[in-house]
Amino acid sequence: MKRRTFLSSTIAGASLASLSAMSSAAEEVRGRQVIELRTYLLKPDKQKLFDAWAEQALIPTLNRLGAKSVGVYSENLPAGRPAIYYVLVPYDNSEQWAAVSAKLASDSEYQKAAAEYLAVQATDPIYDRVESSLFRAFETMPKVEKPAGKPQMYNLRIYESHNEAAGQKKIEMFNQGEIAIFRKVGLNPVFFGEAIAGTRMPNLTYLLAFDDDKARTAAWGKFGGDPDWKKLRAIPEYEDEKIVSKITNKLLTPTSYSQI
Repeated sequence: MKRRTFLSSTIAGASLASLSAMSSAAEEVRGRQVIELRTYLLKPDKQKLFDAWAEQALIPTLNRLGAKSVGVYSENLPAGRPAIYYVLVPYDNSEQWAAVSAKLASDSEYQKAAAEYLAVQATDPIYDRVESSLFRAFETMPKVEKPAGKPQMYNLRIYESHNEAAGQKKIEMFNQGEIAIFRKVGLNPVFFGEAIAGTRMPNLTYLLAFDDDKARTAAWGKFGGDPDWKKLRAIPEYEDEKIVSKITNKLLTPTSYSQI
């Protein structure tokens, strides 16, 4: 009986310790937003209908359900190519993301406002498909930040890594000083996120805001020559070829109704 009591007490103690550790970890993550980034590959001549839906139906409903700031951007593409739109939705946590996602489709006000968008036929769709990725905000930038003024250019960058360990090392590099250097030189961050679901994983993705392309070019130039950046990138474990396998760079223009 004593041995059984001892084992039961030991197991119970271990379980409580594990639950406590899990709770602490959950609390730490809970302070960092969950960010959804949707990509819409529109069919030709569908921008007007998309804009009307996003401005008059999607954003007001998301705001009402608790997602307070929504960014909408079009990718800067050569003339003649179908438009690509990005929708950025920050949530306080994964629970809010799940709740809002569940409520959106059945929301009567949304159904009414989005009636034209929802009534499109298979023979004349608005888009090819929608891609969606979820990100957990970085420890040193736990929330999406609304940029000052009215930036006219955004820079979306995706860093893919060959495995999870390499991806975590690049995230560490940003947290250990690279984000601070960005801020110093005028690379104004909107968010930094670690992909937790979506395409091209493992990856980290971030968005920067600029007044215009001239400001973007100047800031990247300052970054390349910054002494703190040179010191950071010289650390052997942070060499790009060891931790980054591909970088995707996109230039975006905010819509007139974007809230970020």
